[in-house]
Amino acid sequence: MNLNDFDFDLPSELIATRPNFPREKSRMLVVDSNFQHTTFDFLSDFLNKDDVLVINNTKVIPTYLIGNLNGSKIKVTAHKELDDSKWLAYLKPARKVKDGDQIILANNNIAKVEKKTSFGEAIISFNLDKKNLLDFFEKYGYMPLPPYILKQRDSDKNDIHDYQTVYAAKEGSIAAPTAGLHFDNKTLENIRKKISGIVEVTLHVGAGTFSPIRDNIDDHKMHSEFGCISKTDADTINTCKLNGGRVIAVGTTTLRLLESAAVNQNLIREYNEETDIFIKPGFNFNIVDILLTNFHLPKSSLLLLISAFAGSEKVKLAYQEAINNRYRFFSYGDVSLLYKNE
Repeated sequence: MNLNDFDFDLPSELIATRPNFPREKSRMLVVDSNFQHTTFDFLSDFLNKDDVLVINNTKVIPTYLIGNLNGSKIKVTAHKELDDSKWLAYLKPARKVKDGDQIILANNNIAKVEKKTSFGEAIISFNLDKKNLLDFFEKYGYMPLPPYILKQRDSDKNDIHDYQTVYAAKEGSIAAPTAGLHFDNKTLENIRKKISGIVEVTLHVGAGTFSPIRDNIDDHKMHSEFGCISKTDADTINTCKLNGGRVIAVGTTTLRLLESAAVNQNLIREYNEETDIFIKPGFNFNIVDILLTNFHLPKSSLLLLISAFAGSEKVKLAYQEAINNRYRFFSYGDVSLLYKNE
């Protein structure tokens, strides 16, 4: 496989920097034996009574902070907790920061740079314990939006609502499971009435979701992320499969977790651990039958994942169809409904 096979040209004006309003009226491209154009609020039309919808209930922590160092503005994105007060963080501009520096944050709180680990990244320690730090994030933090949005605008208070699913419950992510952003409570309720059930799982999304693939696909290593599927929910999914129903994964995070927990074709287990699964063409899918997902970046691990799921050639045609019809791309963009390539 050549990484260039997963490249495409996207007009910059199709990159969404704000969500559709209302969120449930986003456009949806259905990709099966042919293409169908509709809107997300008609999702239930494509579901059957024996199906199970699986959603990721992780909650994004607003860990994007604006600080000051010797009169210069420093942007701090804490992306992985190391212990109660230490985090791995991205710093920008990193060239202005050195080991031992103390970045002054809101309300005169401090993020000390313990050690720069690589260009743009460092271990930082806050002068707050875990509970007070989480309260600080909620009060003073902004959503850690994807880099391609932050290049065009800064994160603001609107994103606190916009970059969070309506069913977010368990704090732990630094990126939203963006396929879920299209749901409102009414759409969820309509789906709940029609199908066998809605199952909530948890995969805390880390910074690795934005990590580019460097040249060689086979050398790419995914960051590990913590996931959880209860025994009750695993049983519900297994019953669905055994009864001939379909499992619809809302987002690539949900799909990665479900396939990580697969025991064999059609069965999964209770899961409570890290996963660094890297799904690329040639992968054998055991659990997921249909995938709801946004449109992804060129040459990204997520584009490889959906190419493995729906078929590389079909994905190429679908993305060209979306571009030709002016769909909005990436985290705040429109959505696709992909059927597994048989």
